[in-house]
Amino acid sequence: MIKRLDLFLDKSAFAIMALSLFFMLFLPLFNIVARWFGQSILWIDPLVRHLVFLSAFMGGVLATGKGNHIKLDLVSRALEGLHKKRLKKIVDTLAALASIVACYFLFVAGRDFALVEFEYGKEAFLGIHSGFLVSIIPFGFCFIALRFFTVTFKELGKES
Repeated sequence: MIKRLDLFLDKSAFAIMALSLFFMLFLPLFNIVARWFGQSILWIDPLVRHLVFLSAFMGGVLATGKGNHIKLDLVSRALEGLHKKRLKKIVDTLAALASIVACYFLFVAGRDFALVEFEYGKEAFLGIHSGFLVSIIPFGFCFIALRFFTVTFKELGKES
């Protein structure tokens, strides 16, 4: 079950990132061509900025799944060098749990920010309320926390 959830999260993050990258490349190019004909589409630039933001979070999700995220693993590497696999697994699990807790608090802060934006924000472009745009923050941290959860429990299920 955990493996399937992790695979789903990985494929979802990859698909979201691929779509974001496609539109981040296509829309500005389209806008440049439109300017040749004296037209300019004003909503493209802010949309691309938010797609960059979304793709950064999806990159974080993919990096978490591969274990390439930013981490302080001095103790873990020292234990690996000393061939203390069981102790290394405990340290890695504690670090992942601490990361999940940190993502939870960042999710809560992002959610609170989005709620304030929904209350006091306004329409940004294309009829999209600014609250939906800043909702990328709690969405991203929730996605990363879920990925930490699945990766951690997948690793716990493996034999040392």
